[in-house]
Amino acid sequence: MGISDKSKENLSVCGTDCSVCYCYGKMCTGCNDCSGKVFHAPEGGACAIYECTVNKKGFKSCGECSEAPCDIWMKTRDPKYSDDEFNENVKMRLQALRG
Repeated sequence: MGISDKSKENLSVCGTDCSVCYCYGKMCTGCNDCSGKVFHAPEGGACAIYECTVNKKGFKSCGECSEAPCDIWMKTRDPKYSDDEFNENVKMRLQALRG
């Protein structure tokens, strides 16, 4: 199952489809629109994944990085996920970026 063109427009640097996030349009405009300065990032700064990928390495997404998923991905985790759910989420995000 491929990701739709519309979903690709809202794909963050880490492969999350921002448009399906419960925060999108309420607390957040999406990583691409706010340059990674999402509500859960340190005040005034970008999300650690965005900071590394775009600001430090100059990539458009983690899909260009041979290290993904890296330690930053593993540390930047939604606590609502179980270990199995998180691992599946990482797998799906990488597929979205590289597929």
